[in-house]
Amino acid sequence: MLVQVKWTNNRYDYVNDFMLRSLIEAGVVARFLRSSGWVTVGVDPVRTATPNREYRGSERRSTPSL
Repeated sequence: MLVQVKWTNNRYDYVNDFMLRSLIEAGVVARFLRSSGWVTVGVDPVRTATPNREYRGSERRSTPSL
């Protein structure tokens, strides 16, 4: 799938969706188009490369009985 992007040099282009994350991390994409509208990198929420999946709540699993 192609995604429309606006590069940091103010030009527009289309890139493959699987390339978008690495281009954002490289700092060469200023904006990209989602179905809900334009997303500005650094302003609007964008997925991070390494999501924080560490659970910070109390342990509720039962421990096995010996």
